[in-house]
Amino acid sequence: MKIIILGAGQVGTSVAQNLASEANDITVVDHNGQLLREMQDRLDIRTVEGQASHPDILRQAGADDADMVIAVTNSDETNMVACQASWTLFHTPTKIARVRAPEYLRHPALFSQGALPIDVLISPEQLVTDYILRLIEHPGALQVLDFAGGRVRLVAVRAYYGGPLVGHELRDLNEHLKGKEARVAAIYRKGRAIEPHGNTVLEADDEVFFLAATQNIPAVMKELRRAEKPFRRLIFAGGGNIGRRLAAAMEESYRVKIIEQNADHARRVAEQLRHTIVLQGDAADEDLLREENIEDTDVFCAATNDDEANILSAMLAKRLGARKVMALINRAAYVDLVQSGAVDIAISPQHATIGSLLTHVRRGDVVMVHSLRRGAAEAIEAIAHGDPNSSKVVGRMVEEIKLPEGASIGAIVRGDTVIMAHHDTIIESEDHVILFLMDKRRIGEVERLFQVGVTFI
Repeated sequence: MKIIILGAGQVGTSVAQNLASEANDITVVDHNGQLLREMQDRLDIRTVEGQASHPDILRQAGADDADMVIAVTNSDETNMVACQASWTLFHTPTKIARVRAPEYLRHPALFSQGALPIDVLISPEQLVTDYILRLIEHPGALQVLDFAGGRVRLVAVRAYYGGPLVGHELRDLNEHLKGKEARVAAIYRKGRAIEPHGNTVLEADDEVFFLAATQNIPAVMKELRRAEKPFRRLIFAGGGNIGRRLAAAMEESYRVKIIEQNADHARRVAEQLRHTIVLQGDAADEDLLREENIEDTDVFCAATNDDEANILSAMLAKRLGARKVMALINRAAYVDLVQSGAVDIAISPQHATIGSLLTHVRRGDVVMVHSLRRGAAEAIEAIAHGDPNSSKVVGRMVEEIKLPEGASIGAIVRGDTVIMAHHDTIIESEDHVILFLMDKRRIGEVERLFQVGVTFI
């Protein structure tokens, strides 16, 4: 696939890294020549220096025959104009734009073929907000990812000493659940992937990824770790797009506070929110945190634009007694450094955004992609089409499907019914099949499985 990426910032670089490793023809456009040279030293890509929305620059980048334009510059306006130019002048089939300003997003009629021809609109702030909301909804989870319109979730948890299933074989899980079903998709033990089987014995500190119908998630989590009380008291550091959205979504059901350093911004946020207490101050001020009873806080989430400030304030909140601390971190190196250390959960906007982008790049009918384990693994949702003559999956039992090594089918959604996959489960046409790939480099083999052959009528 020939793809033009507009913007060589953190998101653009992450997208290029993911796509360049999958035999795509990638061209990156940015006005910063130094950034482009650094990318070319590391990746097998073309680069064009210039303004991403200018027609001549788009032509230089190969827009005449590009399959897709991904506009992820730091400017909403540049991204929108670039999509308009790509369609009007070059008829680029797929146009994806990152748009951050809520003032634009509140008017969906702007983003249509009759107005701004953007096929896929991505708001990193909204993706991150939704991600954090799911984590708060499931205390104890490290990741919570939706599939099939929210009917199925993939949840990552760390198994604790004393968990009912710790020290037992995985085949015991469904017996414990008493009629409810779940499927363990992967286990990471001391950073190493272990392919789960029925006789695999779960150990304390294992990072366990499991799939289950959304209503069964709490029951499964109780088997892997101590039951945790629901979260009630929340503090968000930063009153920007993410902090404000989180507070607006949660202030009706939780006791919410925002700490914002800028006095004018704190005042505006306070006027926009009805039940949230907005404090003007530094989230890394120990005295302020103590005054706000940080030791009684269930979740402290640092969501400012400054990675270092987020990490330090989260570490301080943890030391002062906050039950769970999260930090929004843009730099990938920092994510690995702090995860599972003094910060309970490091949240990467890039990983949330990349999953949404990959959904539209994958071949076959792939409707959802989530990037896992800092991009090393993936969970995908693909729709099976065709019949036994034209499809490599339809009409076949799970055990008959030639999946690549490290790939497994975890669940199938058929209409409104969630089916946990077993070796003798037969895939039907139009099933939504949810797969886990321990090695994302094998994605091409999975894509080919879900492509319909030429005999399909």
